[in-house]
Order: sequence, then C-alpha cells, then structure tokens
Amino acid sequence: MPPNPKSRLTSSSKPKAPTTTTTPPHPFKPAPASLSPFTTLLPPGHVYIAHLDPRPAPFKRKLFLVPVALNLAVALLFLWRAWYILPYYLALLASALLGYANETTLRAADLGYGELAGVIARRAATFLLDFLLGVFVWPWPYEFIVGGRRRASPVRWRWAVGFRGKEVYVRRSRDGWDGVLREKGVDLFDGERKEAREGREAVLSRVRAATAPALVQGKTGYLTMDGEWDLDWQAMVDATRLVDRKEIALEAFDTVVLLHHDRFGWVSVDLGNGATAEQDERRKQVFAFRDALTALGKEDLFFRWVEMVQFEATQPGGFTPEKQVVAAQKIRDLFKANGVDFDGLWKEAIKPEWLSSYGIRG
Repeated sequence: MPPNPKSRLTSSSKPKAPTTTTTPPHPFKPAPASLSPFTTLLPPGHVYIAHLDPRPAPFKRKLFLVPVALNLAVALLFLWRAWYILPYYLALLASALLGYANETTLRAADLGYGELAGVIARRAATFLLDFLLGVFVWPWPYEFIVGGRRRASPVRWRWAVGFRGKEVYVRRSRDGWDGVLREKGVDLFDGERKEAREGREAVLSRVRAATAPALVQGKTGYLTMDGEWDLDWQAMVDATRLVDRKEIALEAFDTVVLLHHDRFGWVSVDLGNGATAEQDERRKQVFAFRDALTALGKEDLFFRWVEMVQFEATQPGGFTPEKQVVAAQKIRDLFKANGVDFDGLWKEAIKPEWLSSYGIRG
C-alpha cells in the first residue's frame, strides 16, 4: 500500500511561523507612559539620558557665570578684531577689484624679492588668522547665545528655566557612535546581525558609563558633556515646562535612558539601580552627607571624595579591603587638610553602617 502523502504533513513538520514579541529584549523595556508628553517632542535617532541635579541654585548660578564670562570675552575680542581689520579688507577690495590705489596697493616691480616675500607672508598670516577666528572661534559665542533651530542654546535654556534647586538635565548622544539607530535596514534588537549586536553593545556600554552614580552624583549636570554626549538644551526646556504644567512629575526624570525603535516605539534601558529599598536608602545617605558638606561651604570635598573612591575602585585588582583602608586614610587626610573631621561629620549626617559601602572602613 503506497504511503499517504498527507501522513507526512504532521504538526511537527509544518513550518514554524516567525515569532514576534510584544516587548523589547532585556535590558530594554517600554518607556514609561508618564513620559509620553516628553518623548513626542524628541527627534528619534539618538539616545537620550535624563537625570535630576539637586545642587543649590546659587552654586549653579556661579558655575554658569564661567562660560558666560568666557563667551562674552571671545565675542568682544572677535568684534574688536572685526572693527580693527575691516578697513584693511575694504582697502584690499578697493585696490584689487576697483583699481583704487591706496596703502594696500603693491607694485611688484618696485619691491625686492625679500620685501615682496615678506608682504605676501604677512598677508597670508592675516588671512589665515581671520579664517580660523571666523570658522573655529566665532561659533563658540554664537552657539552659546543663539544655538541651533531645534537644540536651542545655554542662554535660551537659562532664560526659559532660570536657576532651580532641582533641575532636569537631558543629554543627547553625539553623531557617530549612535549611527546604528539611524541606519536603515538594521534592527538594534536583531541578535543575529553583527552590525546590530555591535551597535547594541556600544549603546549599552556608553549608557552604563554615562549613568554611573559616581558621575551623575559627582558632577553637576552642566559638566556632564563630553566627547560622546551633548546637553540637549531644547529638550531640557521642554522637560521643565512639562513639569511646571504638572503634565509630568519631576521625579519621572530621575535617571532615565530613552531611545526610539521602529517596532516598539520609545524604549528605555533598565539600569538596575534603584531596584531595591536598600539602594534607595543608600542614595539618600550619600545625598545627606553632601548636604552636610554644603552647609559647611565644603561641597567641593564631596566631589573630590567621589572621584577618589571611583579612581581607587577602577584600579587593577579591584577595590580590595587593603585598598579600602588606604583609600580611607587618604580621604581622612584630605578632609583634615580642609578643616573637616570626616568621621565626626559622617556620624552626624550618615548612618554608620553605610561607611564601608562607600570605600571607608571605620
């Protein structure tokens, strides 16, 4: 009896339909719904990191005066240079294009080779100097005051937001390493394609470094810009306005990473920090210690302490108990040199049981 062809088509031999998931793979997850009024304002194609800076408003005002003074000085020097050199260039144009003889007019027949070479060298140096000033120096004050059409500027941000005790900072990935998010035909969550895997690893590694507690807590938000992250001034204005209008709670911006995916929409990254009550409590203790130092006018010691612990913890061999003892003595000496009793202040502001959690052994 010939075999029945239909008998071969068992359930096990049927081709499997491609599986589709409704949620992104770990450590990505759907962005909080509470942030939807904010994410609708963000251009896709970049990674965004939002966090809160709780440092006092007077401290932020003093810090902001530094780039204001620097850019104002650059703008004044540029304007002075333009006022000084503009008549010279007008004379050159009048002589070269219109044929009017003036102090810039040269007759090669009347000059020796050495004199002619000297004049050419001086003019070339002048042209090069003004070219460099116009291309590389002038954009500094322009970007600081005016900025781009979408990204605003630090001045426009401060004008709209002012100085607050708790401020929302939003970093935006620089063009280059985040190119996988804009590359057509490449799915960031594709586990088989090499480009997707490398892009995903690049995103996660940079996000982890940029959201490390030592960085977020140790630096004011204005200083978190580096070669991989820019501050998105317009996003910061938008986030603050949404908070002021009560559309989003301020705490919703407490260290959240956002990026857009074609299939899942806006997603966030599970940073794994703050998942337990113990970690939340630890963070509160560190903030309490920082506040105690701020009240003494020694907030800079807090940042130096964080940097010192971070440096020791990243050395080869790990942060061993022996290294913790050495680090503890260095920190005590640092505080003592600045007139602060570290152990006494710690016991007043922080629970003693947290001492060893931050590299200090009692």
